[in-house]
Amino acid sequence: MQTLNVALGDRAYPIHIGRGLLARAELILPHLKTKRVAIVTNDVVGPLYLERLRATLEAAGVRVSAVVLPDGEANKDWQTLNLIFDTLLSERCERSTTLVALGGGVVGDMGGFAAACYQRGMPFIQIPTTLLAQVDSSVGGKTAINHPQGKNMIGAFYQPRLVLADIDTLGTLPDRELSAGLAEVIKYGLIRDPAFLEWLEANLGALVARDPEALAYAIERSCRNKAEVVAADETEQGERALLNLGHTFGHAIETGLGYGEWLHGEAVAAGTMMAAELSRRLGWLQDEDIERIATLFARAHLPVWGPKLGASRYLELMAHDKKVEAGKLRLVLLREVGRAVIHGEAAADDIAAAIEARCR
Repeated sequence: MQTLNVALGDRAYPIHIGRGLLARAELILPHLKTKRVAIVTNDVVGPLYLERLRATLEAAGVRVSAVVLPDGEANKDWQTLNLIFDTLLSERCERSTTLVALGGGVVGDMGGFAAACYQRGMPFIQIPTTLLAQVDSSVGGKTAINHPQGKNMIGAFYQPRLVLADIDTLGTLPDRELSAGLAEVIKYGLIRDPAFLEWLEANLGALVARDPEALAYAIERSCRNKAEVVAADETEQGERALLNLGHTFGHAIETGLGYGEWLHGEAVAAGTMMAAELSRRLGWLQDEDIERIATLFARAHLPVWGPKLGASRYLELMAHDKKVEAGKLRLVLLREVGRAVIHGEAAADDIAAAIEARCR
């Protein structure tokens, strides 16, 4: 097992990465206020891992309640969020009860948001079961639900007490979900860790084949990158925004097609290609850089072309982005492969041209 620390002063917390961690109550117990937890999961992950986690906790004397949500991005809304509150209230959960989010990014985002809101804040723990959640969404305290007009528009910054990444849970992850997670892994190499990008180019085949050692290294390296950025800029006033490479374009794809049509990682990959194309048009990247990035995504079985929504529709959806400031769209672009910047001066015509160039 490897352990990283998210250095946030008195709200610092560990990230444990390893195999067989769902069976290790001693990793969880120190982070509980009382021996009372409410597990939030969904109808895909629940049948696989809920009873295993429940048995681990109950054997340690913890009283467990559980709520099983419908799976998928399309259910990341107020109605589904209320199912969590219904259970917390009917089970008489207190402010000292710990909410445990067991699942992928949607479960983690919703569970965290519910924890931030319930009785004005209850402790919570992230137990991510998808690659995307293990390397990105479970770390850093971003919690939210979607709105029909935009993704993750209603939420809070609310840090977990613990992130427990059990690599064994990836054994049941569908190939498409594994690929979606690799989009966020590749992102870290593109924005700030060129040595990791080179490692990914050499080892992507092992990751796609689910080699446990390769996965453990990629998860640890990704979490280390994420933890460093979050510690430096918890509420995204500056550097943390760089983690959103491809996300402004990608969120437009997800919202425009309808939540759940494309997985988040798929949309981020296509969105990153749009950001790279705009960076090329600004003179920062060369043709061979675009090809290098596209080749890596393609090897990970990710889309490198966006859907044809029309540039005007993309721009309309992107205008709702959380990085819009004083009416100006601020985009994360690449000054070079391995170094991202926030750029708020791109002309709308250039953005539109980059979008059109990367749609098929």
